[in-house]
Amino acid sequence: MPTWRYSLQELDPARTVKASLREVDVSPKFSREVCRAIVGLKLPEAKKLMEDVIEMRRMIPYRRYNKKRAHHAQTRGPGGYPVKVARHMLKLLESLEANAEFKGLDPDEVVIIHAAAHKARRIRKFIERAFGRATPYDKQLVHIEVVGEARA
Repeated sequence: MPTWRYSLQELDPARTVKASLREVDVSPKFSREVCRAIVGLKLPEAKKLMEDVIEMRRMIPYRRYNKKRAHHAQTRGPGGYPVKVARHMLKLLESLEANAEFKGLDPDEVVIIHAAAHKARRIRKFIERAFGRATPYDKQLVHIEVVGEARA
């Protein structure tokens, strides 16, 4: 079994909590945008944002991966509803909340200080074509990690 590490080191273990999802089948680009949207939010605010994205009430602004995306008044630019990523992120935030309760921290006072999406294993596949040819297509898995800090 591989050993997983977090990209953020040197944290005070008494005040911080961590949670991660490993090898999730979601878009790495949309995952990056969702991670950027939740950094700086308190845990209940981030969970509410993910619930609103799932129900398509609030959009996530797309900052880097925004080519050929429609502009919206809500995001003042390119944006969208990455529902699949939001479902997984909501599970991750619930895990972070459970870790905070286990450590004796107040989950309502936990602020997300770090969220990152990294590319994981690539699953290679092929579509059979005519005349003995084949076209490759890959499934890119993603690691998502979230770190929160209790602030009173």
